[in-house]
Amino acid sequence: MKVVAIGADISSNDVSVSDSLVENIEKDIPKLLELGARKAALTNVTGDDVVITAFVEDELLETVNAGIVEILRNNAEDLGDVAGISEDPDNGGEGISYAEANLEEGEFQDAIIMAFDTYGGESFVADVANSAIEAASGMKAVTGVSDKIGTRTDIPGVGYVSTDDTDDPVVVVSVNELEQIAVVASAMIGAALGNKNT
Repeated sequence: MKVVAIGADISSNDVSVSDSLVENIEKDIPKLLELGARKAALTNVTGDDVVITAFVEDELLETVNAGIVEILRNNAEDLGDVAGISEDPDNGGEGISYAEANLEEGEFQDAIIMAFDTYGGESFVADVANSAIEAASGMKAVTGVSDKIGTRTDIPGVGYVSTDDTDDPVVVVSVNELEQIAVVASAMIGAALGNKNT
């Protein structure tokens, strides 16, 4: 089982997300449950970026990923990052941000989703996000951590994006103890804020 998060700038401006965009996305979230996602939500609104997250069985990963992108595309005020997706691994552009992590089976499943919005595609933001990934890795009750930023271009069921041009990273960490969520999240935030320019 996986927790997946897909982030995109589909806003009509460069600094915020409109209330109507949030409302329209949230209205479409039940479609992901119909596709087989165990849970799904609009989890992050960061600057002009939105992130949709889902808990999904491995065999439905591609289907749910495609469903998330369809929701983003159908509700986009500006296609923005969605337009950067390519079927050809060599032609991906500035696209959606993708993160996935393993999720333990069980009644209680939790995840931390951290999203970053750059102002002008600043390259150091990838280092900031990777600091959060490194901080969470190996901590007590952490059962999965998404790949480091810049290491993958493929989005299962969707296509490919450019690691060089995709600039608003998303990080996902799964945790199997409720009491540890604040501990892990605090370590991630502390690591991110410890970087220059944050």
